[in-house]
Amino acid sequence: MKTLEKLRQYRFEFWHLTVLFGVLIAFQIILSVVHKATLHSSLATTQDWYQKDSAEKLAHVTATSLELIFETVSSRTNLSEGEARSVVQAFDIILSQQMLGRNAKEICVLVSRNGRTYAIDDGEVLFAFLNDRYASPLPSLKHHDAAALYDRYREQIRRKEEIFSVLEGRQTFHTFVPFVPRGEFVGAVYVRNSPDFSFITSSFTSNYDETSLINTSLMFLGLLAMYYISSYTVKERDKAQRLFYEEHEKLMKEKIDHEKEYFFTKRIYHTHHKAEKVMAFIKQDLMALSSENIEKIKYRITKYANFISRVIYDMKWYEPPVHTIRNPVFQTDINEVIRFVVDNLFLRLSRTTAQFTFRLELAEDLPVVHVNEFVIWEIIEPLIQNSITHSGTQAVTVTITTRFDAAAGKTSVFIDDNGRGIPAALLERDEQGTRAIFLENVSTKTANGDHTGYGCYIAHELAKIRCAWDIDALNLDGGGSRIVVTIPHSYTKAPA
Repeated sequence: MKTLEKLRQYRFEFWHLTVLFGVLIAFQIILSVVHKATLHSSLATTQDWYQKDSAEKLAHVTATSLELIFETVSSRTNLSEGEARSVVQAFDIILSQQMLGRNAKEICVLVSRNGRTYAIDDGEVLFAFLNDRYASPLPSLKHHDAAALYDRYREQIRRKEEIFSVLEGRQTFHTFVPFVPRGEFVGAVYVRNSPDFSFITSSFTSNYDETSLINTSLMFLGLLAMYYISSYTVKERDKAQRLFYEEHEKLMKEKIDHEKEYFFTKRIYHTHHKAEKVMAFIKQDLMALSSENIEKIKYRITKYANFISRVIYDMKWYEPPVHTIRNPVFQTDINEVIRFVVDNLFLRLSRTTAQFTFRLELAEDLPVVHVNEFVIWEIIEPLIQNSITHSGTQAVTVTITTRFDAAAGKTSVFIDDNGRGIPAALLERDEQGTRAIFLENVSTKTANGDHTGYGCYIAHELAKIRCAWDIDALNLDGGGSRIVVTIPHSYTKAPA
């Protein structure tokens, strides 16, 4: 009883069924018209091909027959009068037999002599011409149009020695077959053919109309029955789907918010760790400040302070605005950033001389880059740290090279080390083409912790996603690894 009560709540009005009925009928009519037009087009294409193929086969058979008959007797020097008469009769039969068909309208052999074209439709004249008995065959005015058409395409037929057809109107084919008795091109066998296969099209169309009518009727009755059966459940289904989508959308929003918070938290942790180290350097500089080194320390503390400001600024955003990363206002010298990071971050550590050394090979012709220098700092620093921390040797030499290729329009930064290299598994690419070493929570350390595998990931995200640069990693043949950062020229500006 409750089910019946619910069903009564979802009754459809008659005009609902009427509209749907009209739409289905209109759709079926349109579909039938489109199918019929497609069938007509397909039949017309097939008919055109078949007509051309039929015309060319007829002409080809005629030319082949003439050549075979002539080749049979050409090897004999002296023919009796009876034999010659038999050859002439065979030529006449071939030239006239094809005309008995319903489609063939005109057949002749077109030859050229002394700059003129002659049409031969008589076996005796053809036999005499092939045996050089007639210096110039008499022209036949009956085939004047064929001769004129042959003159127009003669060079093309002679050069290619292939069957050549010209379509006139819808179904009249002028077919030329190269005539090459004894392997020598002397002209062409011409056949004007008008094959008519419209009866096939009419038969197909008639059968299709009958089938289409039956199919349309059955389809309509089936759809109408299905509509009556399903109409009572459509509304409830739509309601359930709407509630499901709303709940799914809510869960997806919550998941995205959690992922953004998680990413933001890890990024802040990573930069906070750097900020702590930079603050310690600032304290050391302030304690070592004197009148002799005030300018040097002032420059260094200013850079440190600007980096701290950048860290604080990044804490405001899940994703900082693009103009704070890439902007024509920024005129950053990549070499200067690399020198500062090496000299004032890595070389200030107390264990530096025992654990790692640096070799800088920086090209002086690098163009400036329109990217915030502290973003470049956040890209370069973790890549260098990765080469030092994960090299697997007690003393590692990190070589940083910069090059500018004006012809290719790119600036390249190479960070090489002489360590054990990157495991092969970390050089594999995912579906997006990103190497595993640049994925989140992937590390070259033997034991991963909660905060490992994030430096290279941040560098990749900043370089690839926010700066539109390219970044790649590989192992060197002589040992060690290399990380390459490629900066497209569209983001650079040549120095003044």
